[in-house]
Amino acid sequence: MRSNILKAINNLTIYGSNELLHFYQGNNRANSMGDALELFVRDIFCDSFNLTEVEANEKYSHFFSYIGNASNPPDIILRGGDAIEVKKIEGFSSIALNSSNPKQTLKSTSPMITNACKHCEDDIGGWEEKDLIYFVGNVNSNKLKCLNIIYGDCYSASDEIYSRIKNKMKNGVEEIQGVEFIPTNEIGKLKHVDPLGITDLRIRGMWHIENPKKVFNYVVDQYYDEEKELNVFLIMKKEKYESFPIEDRQIVENNNLLQIIDIRIKNPDNPANLMDAKLIVYKK
Repeated sequence: MRSNILKAINNLTIYGSNELLHFYQGNNRANSMGDALELFVRDIFCDSFNLTEVEANEKYSHFFSYIGNASNPPDIILRGGDAIEVKKIEGFSSIALNSSNPKQTLKSTSPMITNACKHCEDDIGGWEEKDLIYFVGNVNSNKLKCLNIIYGDCYSASDEIYSRIKNKMKNGVEEIQGVEFIPTNEIGKLKHVDPLGITDLRIRGMWHIENPKKVFNYVVDQYYDEEKELNVFLIMKKEKYESFPIEDRQIVENNNLLQIIDIRIKNPDNPANLMDAKLIVYKK
């Protein structure tokens, strides 16, 4: 049995609480709100709330093929399913992606992922490309107030948009006379910058992307309720929604706590084109 985003959002409505830090600190499983949010995301996929750490780890091992670290994307990979990135923010500020640019999907050829990630599903035939889900949690007073769940192909432009900028920067730096340019997984490094040849310059991209609540305000704002303890919005392409097993779609469609709305969203590569999508809303 495998998990997916529809099972996860259904589990979220059953659990319901947004006092994440209090809950996970009480179970000695998290020291920070960022840690608590990632554990919460794991638990909604695994339905592992209120389990001991040992019991939860067993479920994680069953449902996930990879759990990452802060230095290398992604944070989680669902076994045989999607990749997941979890971002905690305060307010509705932009999201820091650091040296990894926004992505529509996660590819096994990405230089930013580890070998363990590349080979995490060798036992089931391996993987080449996975759909990517961004979980963006807005936190206030140690409580989760708003959770935006967005598929990368609704949110991010194609890789070529970002690589074009990165390559132009690399090419420009390479033209500097009298220094040695060393390619890296980031942008690069300049060695021997000074006359003694003892100073290096590391060139690193620091990518940010606008908060999805602002990006999708034209479809989300009418459903946002400041009086509620928690607002959750899930956006995916219509074709992605229809790719899930019918029994999972029926579960969310029969869940009276969820609103499922047909929407049209801007294509990230060409905003003049609108794409058919699904918005799933949960408010508590």
